[in-house]
Amino acid sequence: MIAVRRLGRDSSIIAWRNLLNLRRTPGSVIAALVQPVMFVLLLAYVFGGSLGGADYRTFLMGGIFAQAVTFNAAFTALGLANDMDKGIVDRFRSLPMPPMAVLLGRTLSDLTMSAVTLAVTSLCGLLVGWRIAASAGDALLAYLLILLFAFAMSWVGAAIGLLARSVEVAQSAGLIWLFPVTFVSSAFVSTHTMPGPLRTVAEWNPVSATATAVRRLFGNPPPGGIPAGDAWPVVHALPYALVCACLITGAFMLLALRRFRRITLG
Repeated sequence: MIAVRRLGRDSSIIAWRNLLNLRRTPGSVIAALVQPVMFVLLLAYVFGGSLGGADYRTFLMGGIFAQAVTFNAAFTALGLANDMDKGIVDRFRSLPMPPMAVLLGRTLSDLTMSAVTLAVTSLCGLLVGWRIAASAGDALLAYLLILLFAFAMSWVGAAIGLLARSVEVAQSAGLIWLFPVTFVSSAFVSTHTMPGPLRTVAEWNPVSATATAVRRLFGNPPPGGIPAGDAWPVVHALPYALVCACLITGAFMLLALRRFRRITLG
């Protein structure tokens, strides 16, 4: 219990340091907040007219939430790579703190940024006509699911940031996988229009499961022109999304911690 309390204390200190450091890089914060707003407006009004109008804008928001927190993984990768490049992590390692505290502090601070992004995206959704048509409990569960998925994605970003050899590589590697992962899914369109193998990948994509589960919890059914699908991960979207988030967190946490120890201890 002493070790757990120590880890919690040190992680919170690192997380607070990372949040305070955002004052020196306001551009990255603005980019993280503007990006989901831009996607909401573009997809809602550029494509929404031909895909269902107001009904599509309501359907869209579940995918936007999943995409927004997934894209924040690049924020984690870049921030951790930048700390490694400047030698800040070496200073942390010279202090009597567990190695896990450095990584957990980074992911917790970025989880806070994801929560802010989620709030801004929700306000933008309300402006374009999105509404929550479910109970307060279901809506709260939907937001908690999104934050759990955001925490999982932040560990993916942490692993990428540690595997990259420079800030430039981390920036490229942190972005290159995001577009296929988020667009080869049911975040914005039905998987029924995709070719066979691609459709299977999209149906089992954790982004698809998260978006589908969030829509159901918010009470946002798909428009008439977008079939819901009958694949197992679609029918059982909520438990599948929870299992995926936990597995991704565990796998990439172990990968990031192992890589961190190899880098810092040699």
